[in-house]
Amino acid sequence: MYGKAFAPEYQGALTSLSVNSSLTDVLAAGTEQLRAAERAGAREEAARSGLAVAEAHRRLGQVADADRAWKASYRTAREAGDTGAMAWALWSGGTLARQRGALPLAWRLLRLAADLGERAGDVVVRGYSLAGMAETGRIQGDYEAVTALHEQLLAEARRRGEARHTVWALEGIAQIHRNTGSYDTAYAMFEEAAGIAERADDRRGHAWALRGLADILSVRDGDTGRALELLAEAEATCREMNLTGALAYNHKMRANVLYRAGRYEEARDVYAQALAEFEGMSEPRGRTLARLGLVKSLARLGRDRAETTADLDALAHTLDGIGLRHGREMVQRAYEELGLGATGEAGR
Repeated sequence: MYGKAFAPEYQGALTSLSVNSSLTDVLAAGTEQLRAAERAGAREEAARSGLAVAEAHRRLGQVADADRAWKASYRTAREAGDTGAMAWALWSGGTLARQRGALPLAWRLLRLAADLGERAGDVVVRGYSLAGMAETGRIQGDYEAVTALHEQLLAEARRRGEARHTVWALEGIAQIHRNTGSYDTAYAMFEEAAGIAERADDRRGHAWALRGLADILSVRDGDTGRALELLAEAEATCREMNLTGALAYNHKMRANVLYRAGRYEEARDVYAQALAEFEGMSEPRGRTLARLGLVKSLARLGRDRAETTADLDALAHTLDGIGLRHGREMVQRAYEELGLGATGEAGR
């Protein structure tokens, strides 16, 4: 049995905030509590309030503010001698680093967070930090290295009855199965995640699960209509909660679905929208993937082959720079799909 989802990153006086709280509300409450704690000289409370501020900024795509906030939270926690709060701040920083495409830095910060969490006896921050490491490896395409860690964390979350973490782990393993062609297994896991998230009132987790289901329905079944319906439902949640990053990825998936259906003009417009959203939040991985979709859509609409080739070569280099192992494979598939052969840097 799973209890109601909760947000352990909202700590101290902010524990009353819900996992479904609007991020603008979280930012306002966190900032107010942080200032009150600073005036009172309550360092531990300031560190933990600062964590909520950092996470709200990060999820709203306000990268520079998030970077300042997690570092301030860490410094304050260190001054207070609060090892657990230090671990949470490092987790936030590592998560931000992954969002920014700084994957080696993400690994370092999350590993430190896991070690500090273990030293502090905080099993939750240790689990979240290990989960962050697993997600970083999954994004890089290093499935062999992180599948076992995903499964370990899933077992731990199930044992504790922690719905939100169970949903995260299910979605991560499902994504690995989807990316390796095991669509039926992936669909079943996304479906289980969606059910647990819905019963636990984890709206963010539910929105991500719907995105995964839409992807499978599109790529496996060609069910464009149902996929777009699920994405519309997820988008409503993202907008209500001000989930900037999740909304951008939702739009990129909508564009993917439209592209697969041969609706290239619509796909072009939605890829462009997602690209602008990723650029606004300094998210290089999402920006590059949206750009790849946009290049493919423009090629389908008759764009010059030489310009398409030049863009694909540039994207291959960018994906390499981010550290995505499967980046060149994605670009090579685009070459083949567009009938460009194995020319240019991406084909060598």
